[in-house]
Amino acid sequence: MIEYTEGIYNFYVYMITNKNRTVLYTGVTNNLKRRLNEHKNHINASSFTARYNVEFLIYYEHFGWIQLAIAREKEIKDMRRELKLNLIQELNPEMKFLNSHFE
Repeated sequence: MIEYTEGIYNFYVYMITNKNRTVLYTGVTNNLKRRLNEHKNHINASSFTARYNVEFLIYYEHFGWIQLAIAREKEIKDMRRELKLNLIQELNPEMKFLNSHFE
């Protein structure tokens, strides 16, 4: 995936989907392993991701500074679905689930 090595911290912008790959969710976190686990276990039962069973990682970018991660998250969230899919398919053409990278 994409990695921005400047900075000394770990932040991730990520996109997750449901089992059928029909729903996309974009988020930012400092601990992707923990966050994926929260999505999987529906920590907030009334959340968008819980309602649509969105828990499968298909894209992520690593950042060393939170400001860059937040700016990138906003940029991705503002994209049309088609552009998000193009972004995902550039680095993950088969849209494989990548959760195992953070177990």
